[in-house]
Amino acid sequence: MSKAYSMSVEDAPLNRFHNILTMRSGGGSFIDGYVLSIIGIAMAKVSPALGLTSFWEGTIAASALIGIFFGGFMGGFLTDRLGRKRLYFIGPLLFIFCSIAQFWTESGGMLFTLRFITGMAVGIEYPVATAFLVEFLPKEYRGPRLAALTILWFAGAAIAYVAGEIIITFGGEQAWRWTLASAALPGLMLLLIRLGTPESPRWLISKGRLSEAERVIKKVWGPQFGIGNLPEQQEQRHLSFLSLLHSGYGKRMAFITLFWTCCIVPLFAVYAFVPRVLQALHVDGNWASAGSITITLLFVLGCIVATRLINRLGRRSLLLHSFLWSGLALLLLGWQHNGAPLTILILFGAYALFIGGAQVLTLVYPNEIFPTEIRAGAVGFGTSMSRIGAAAGTWLVPVSLQSLGVEQTMYIAAGITLFGLLVSWFMAPETTQLNLNEAASLENTPPGEETTPQPAVK
Repeated sequence: MSKAYSMSVEDAPLNRFHNILTMRSGGGSFIDGYVLSIIGIAMAKVSPALGLTSFWEGTIAASALIGIFFGGFMGGFLTDRLGRKRLYFIGPLLFIFCSIAQFWTESGGMLFTLRFITGMAVGIEYPVATAFLVEFLPKEYRGPRLAALTILWFAGAAIAYVAGEIIITFGGEQAWRWTLASAALPGLMLLLIRLGTPESPRWLISKGRLSEAERVIKKVWGPQFGIGNLPEQQEQRHLSFLSLLHSGYGKRMAFITLFWTCCIVPLFAVYAFVPRVLQALHVDGNWASAGSITITLLFVLGCIVATRLINRLGRRSLLLHSFLWSGLALLLLGWQHNGAPLTILILFGAYALFIGGAQVLTLVYPNEIFPTEIRAGAVGFGTSMSRIGAAAGTWLVPVSLQSLGVEQTMYIAAGITLFGLLVSWFMAPETTQLNLNEAASLENTPPGEETTPQPAVK
């Protein structure tokens, strides 16, 4: 056997296909950020145009999060059973359809339904796009490329704000319709760039379709590579999603659900109500405008820094530091709630910067620590469960600010974040130097935790 052929595909160099696939999956994160954020710009015009009550405003605002809950379960289940390639096109098609249909919406109920379906499309995107990346990328680039998807989400959100403001300003009375429909354009672009994507060879092998997997491997990595170059054992167990609870992966699913929820509840709640929280902290006028923009940029910067550090610090250390320092920033915000505007903005910015580590790992950990047969299902489950907390947090922030005050609200957010630190200390494994088979093995446990050896699972 030649030296080239003995090389694992996870140690092979990055090639043109990997860059294209990153663009294809990253495009999904970009449009996720766009479609979820565009409603915030349009809502001020939508409410009077459709005569929405406060009930419908809140319901429509939460509709996409509710859709993500169901879409995550559905996407994970279908991706593991029907394959990555088929589900890769469902999200873009739903984005296009729902965006165009929103142009003709005439009631709160219709808009809720379309935003709910849009949320389902986002929920489907998470497991399929990330599973594709992790199953094709070389080990060295797996973490940074998955982490970069979070950056692209914020980029999509930022572009939505810019595009929405331009359309609302110059689009006339019906500008809100064009604003909501604008997501159809990036949806169409996403659909087109995904054409020609092959099926994941790991998924094909898990279904016994070895000859098809062999062809894909040779097409992507070169004729000198084959199934023998995948660091997977050929003996496989056909697992259902219930294996998460019955074959030792229940503890890992608990870790993913808890740390993802502890990361996203304060983040979604704070990010969705930055202006209102700043107002409650007595930051207004030019300080508030500059603060909102700066905090948004620091969320992006935090994800960029985390992407650069993910291999250097390791997954576990990055997660622990992220929860520790962002939790302390929220504690200080509660303590200094009557402080000077500059002090408030520095602490708020520190939270936005430090939470980037946990945020990027929400897409890395679930894809690395579960085997091929249930990888997408695990991502979908984690996505869905974390959105319950996100929706609850988004709903409860205004109530908490009004009934408990900003000081107690910040302490609650800090408590959730520091609970995430506690969970991660006891449950987070280190996967940086491992191939997918090793990372998904039940023998890979957090430091100090012993387990009974388990049969290798693919």
